[in-house]
Parts: sequence; C-alpha cells; structure tokens
Amino acid sequence: MNAPRSAPTLPDQPDDWTAPGAYPVAAAVWRIPLPLPSTGLRAVNVYAAEGPDGIVLVDAGWSDPVGLAALRHGLGEIGRALDDVARVVVTHAHHDHYTQAVDLRARCGATIALGRGERHTVEAFARTPGDPPQPGMLRRAGAPRLADEMARVAEQSLALDTAPWGAPDRWLDHREEVAVGPRAVEVLATPGHTRGHVALRDPGAGALFAGDHVLPHITPSIGYERAPEPAPLRSFLDSLRLVGDLPETLLLPAHGPVTVGVRTRVDELLAHHEQRLAEAAGHVRDGASTGYGVAARMRWTRREKRLDELETEHAALAVLEIVAHLDLLVEREVLAAAEEDGVVRYAARR
Repeated sequence: MNAPRSAPTLPDQPDDWTAPGAYPVAAAVWRIPLPLPSTGLRAVNVYAAEGPDGIVLVDAGWSDPVGLAALRHGLGEIGRALDDVARVVVTHAHHDHYTQAVDLRARCGATIALGRGERHTVEAFARTPGDPPQPGMLRRAGAPRLADEMARVAEQSLALDTAPWGAPDRWLDHREEVAVGPRAVEVLATPGHTRGHVALRDPGAGALFAGDHVLPHITPSIGYERAPEPAPLRSFLDSLRLVGDLPETLLLPAHGPVTVGVRTRVDELLAHHEQRLAEAAGHVRDGASTGYGVAARMRWTRREKRLDELETEHAALAVLEIVAHLDLLVEREVLAAAEEDGVVRYAARR
C-alpha cells in the first residue's frame, strides 16, 4: 500500500450512532440510521444524497413499518419526503439493505441499482424462498444437529417474512460510474460478504460508501447468502486489498459510526483473518478434521464465547466461516480435504 495515509476530516456525529435523525457527512449527503427488526445489529445506515433528479439513497433498510417511519423522519429533517426518492443504489441483497428499496419502488417509483454479482442470490431467492443452502452446507461441515436447528430457524423466519422481493432495475458493474447526489461515484465490486457486494467510492467527497465490506467495530460475515460463491474468504481478502490500495477516504459504513482511516481498518481485518487462518490450521494439526470440529475449538465474538454458547444462526455463521478459512488453507496447500459420507474432512499436508 504505497499511497500516503492522510486522513480526511471527520464530520460531527452523535455519541450514539443509532440515534434517529439525519446527519451531514459530506456536501449534500446525510446519514440516516434505521432500526432493524432483529436481535443482532441495532441499526443500518442509509445515506441520502441530494441530486438534480431528487434524493438518491445508498441502501434502504429492511422493509418494515418502524424502519419506514424512521426513513420518513430522517428525510423530513432535510426537507424531503419519501416521494422525493428517485433512485436507490444498494450495496448488496441482504434483507436489511435491499427490501425497503423494493418497497420504495412500489410506493414512489424509485428505481433500484444493485451489483451484478447479486443476480445469483436474487434469482435463487425468487425460485426457492424456503430452501436456503446453509443446512446442507452445515451437514457437509460435520454439523448435522446444527443443520437441523438452522433449517427450523429458516422455516420460522420465512413464515414471518413479509418483506417484498424482486430484481433491480439496473445491474452495476465494477469500475462503472453512477450518480449519487451531485457527484459521480465509482462502483467497486467487493465480493466476500456477499458475492455481488459493491462499495461506492466518491472521490469528490473523499468518502467510501462501504456497505458491509468494511465496518468500524465488527468483522463482516462472509458468504452468508442464498447463493454463496465457492471461495468467499479469498474474494473478501482480495476485495479488502483493493479498497486498501485506494487513497485514504472517510468510511461511511452500513453499521456503526462514520470514521476516518479506511486503510487502517482494512489492515486490521486482513490481520484478523490471517490470525484465524493460523488458528484453524493449528486445530487441524491437533486432530480436528471438520469445519464444525475446528469451529468448536475456537472462540467467538469479543466476549470469547464457545460455539455452543451462540444462538443458532450465529453458530451456523461461525461454522461456515471456518469452512471458508479451511478451504482457503486447502488452496494455499497448507491442508488437504476429502469428502467421506457427505462430510468434508481436512488434514494437514505432510
């Protein structure tokens, strides 16, 4: 990383980044946090930009009445209304970013743009909304009981899911430009968190709309989607290096406060995953042979929890992330892998 590490100016923000309202982060750009209907993440940041054709949103939140009311309130603070939303540029197709965009399209005619790599997930969800791949992936990881629990959770979630779905109006490609407010921003394909995730670089404002690719306080999950790619960790690390090689920018994350120092955070995330790769390889050398077996020997979250202390969905995320680490170690020829009776087993290379 050869570019100088000069930091941009941090705009004034509230102590609690989830506090409702609209907070200026750049010229004609505001951050509007929306609450989420889940026990994990507290809120998602939607960014509203004032442009010649109306308001452009970067991400839109989860389609539910509370989130919609918060968006209406935030837009009202800048003298705008839902009907002023002309376009939504979505960083990826997870519910907490995408579904309210689909709702806004129905309500006010806003168009939706999404990274082309998300086409796999959008089409897979439309075909089989009740058949996620994660239970099968968990069985291959040697976690049949967790797979059954995850299948039940997915079935219950689907029964309660009333969020709208559908294809975007425009697919975005790497390095193309798209108008967000008064400026053109560069689309950066940043697969890893999802296979079609994009970040938006605004060189005029010195800012990066990072979505879930780079988050200030947590490590993004990888590959947890309806149509996961085969090597999400490799893609994520490559995407981090892509962003880390850019001139320093203001970090506009989807979750957490606005911060400076994108490149410092990228270095931290790269180091974290190299450490986890080394830990995973060590556990295989010590006798763990499956994704589940390795994940059970590791500690999770900042509280250093054991795998069996995590809620079902978080435990599933943990196991599948370790599988991604083990598969990358196979690519690096540190480990070997073979499938036996539907379970992938790993061993250290001699």
